[in-house]
Amino acid sequence: MDYDKEKGITVRNYILDIVKRKLDNYLHINAETSELILQKIQRNEKERKGLQNVKKLAKEGAKKASLTNKKLRDCRIHYNSKDERRLETTLFITEGDSASGSITNSRDPNVQAVFSLRGKPYNSYGESKEIVYKNEEFNLLHNALNIDEDMDNLRYNNIVIATDADVDGMHIRMLLMTFFLQFFPDLVKSGHVYILQTPLFRVRNKKQTLYCYSEEERDDAARKLKQGVEITRFKGLGEISPDEFANFIGKDIRLDPVILNKESGIPDTLKFFMGANSPNRQEYIIGNLRYDDMG
Repeated sequence: MDYDKEKGITVRNYILDIVKRKLDNYLHINAETSELILQKIQRNEKERKGLQNVKKLAKEGAKKASLTNKKLRDCRIHYNSKDERRLETTLFITEGDSASGSITNSRDPNVQAVFSLRGKPYNSYGESKEIVYKNEEFNLLHNALNIDEDMDNLRYNNIVIATDADVDGMHIRMLLMTFFLQFFPDLVKSGHVYILQTPLFRVRNKKQTLYCYSEEERDDAARKLKQGVEITRFKGLGEISPDEFANFIGKDIRLDPVILNKESGIPDTLKFFMGANSPNRQEYIIGNLRYDDMG
């Protein structure tokens, strides 16, 4: 059947005219509904204007980041390329120059990049997305990842949080996870975020050196090496030399994937861990606390 364009336009205009008159009558009769719709439109307009400001900040931030992102030691191959090693691409997010220096000097520069934090990042819980662009460190990090618009241009397949296994290190992990979950949740949902396991102990004698990730592994290693055993407890990533670090970020790297519990929504999870619910959070931490022999 041939389509009559003029007739189609006429029918469409007829239908639009009916809908317009019916809607106009309904809104005049139902003043309360009209007011709710008007408020919704005004809120949406305000949000759109705010988003325009955010995007303007994003463009300015991207231009600045391209010139000043000295925190990033980039790699040659990226996830958004067609290179056969794209799945290996990894960004290590470290705390301080000492740890980042060790990883930088022992990494594979083809597929492994390093982003160095100053220290504890800003607590972004409850903030608007403008903080992503106004905070210099977050701005540089999200530009390094290239995830401003969507996940299609993500530059690294694996985003690895590499912090010390102490209270400060755990806090930094929480602050980074808050940032990712609040503003870029798809990064976590898609399985791109990991926590780097690093050895807690070095057990060695004159013939052999073993690296251990738990007290149990330490004790087994000491029994295996038997005599003349020297045990070193690593207090931070900066104590691990680049030569040693090469053993922990290569083919034998140990990564803990960050997995969201389907039963807990992101807002509820962030509110519990980062919101003003100190008694409940304190009770949870005490109930799940593990003692670690620091000797």
